[in-house]
Amino acid sequence: MFFITRRALLVCAAAAACLPAFAADTAWPDKPVRLIVPYTPGGATDIVARLVAQKLADDTKWTFIVDNRAGGNGNIGMDVVAKAKPDGYTVGLGQTANLAINPTLFSKMPYDALKDLMPVSVVASQPVVLVVRADAPFKTLAELVAAAKAKPGEIRQALAGTGTLGHMAGEVLAKRAGFKVLNVPYKGAAPAITDLLGGQTDYMFATPQGALSMVKGGRLRALAVTSAKRLPVMPDVPTVAESYKGFEAVDWKALVVPAGTSADIVKKLNAAVDKALAKPATISQLLAEGSTPVGGTPEQAAQYIKAEHARWGAAVREAGVRPE
Repeated sequence: MFFITRRALLVCAAAAACLPAFAADTAWPDKPVRLIVPYTPGGATDIVARLVAQKLADDTKWTFIVDNRAGGNGNIGMDVVAKAKPDGYTVGLGQTANLAINPTLFSKMPYDALKDLMPVSVVASQPVVLVVRADAPFKTLAELVAAAKAKPGEIRQALAGTGTLGHMAGEVLAKRAGFKVLNVPYKGAAPAITDLLGGQTDYMFATPQGALSMVKGGRLRALAVTSAKRLPVMPDVPTVAESYKGFEAVDWKALVVPAGTSADIVKKLNAAVDKALAKPATISQLLAEGSTPVGGTPEQAAQYIKAEHARWGAAVREAGVRPE
């Protein structure tokens, strides 16, 4: 009898020991959540991060603290997330560069994008826009390609940085269209656009945020966007896919947490993100800045990121791109 009672007590004690962990998950979050943005304030990723954080806070009353950790083409911030305690209080907004391009671009990475991070949701995607000076001789994508083929290696593409989505979109276009291009890398989009306007380069794949005001102001001409469908904010600008079937290059943003984070926390956060993304106000704000809300399950996010990791890895290897 004593043996049975003692065994029962041990079982109860073991069950009780599990209760705090379960309670911690169901009570999460009971303090502010740090949202790591691996780029500088004011950029495309930062804008989406702050928008989503605000919508989540409005809906759930959770507190998010945006922490910008720029550097290493987005690797520094993602490394902070990968090495954080997997308790749900550190999340990150990764993107195409640091989760799909960098793992092949850099010979040594501080984290494994597929093993050290758990996807929560692909929040939004955004294409880049192929722009030229307003007085450039190229009025269409076809004219730019024809000029590039006529003068192999002489048409100059401005890059906001080596290995950026704009860079890789340009490499894929050159391969699909069959021309050689001279890449001119800069340390950021601002100096790249400045030299494009000054005539030092011929074209650039810029973010909608960086290009839209100058296109509307008559300083730049948009020839194409790299999304599968035309952008609502640029309805008259054709897609590259209209000339080259299947072409797509988007800068997606994905909410990720450290590997080992409780599935309950991931599920709870995912549900809150999906709810926020479905709101008309969120959709209109994202569309207005050139992004498209995505959402979906953590499993769908993981499958998508894995596929993009393979696709862009192959593109980097084929183009022979190396960090400057």
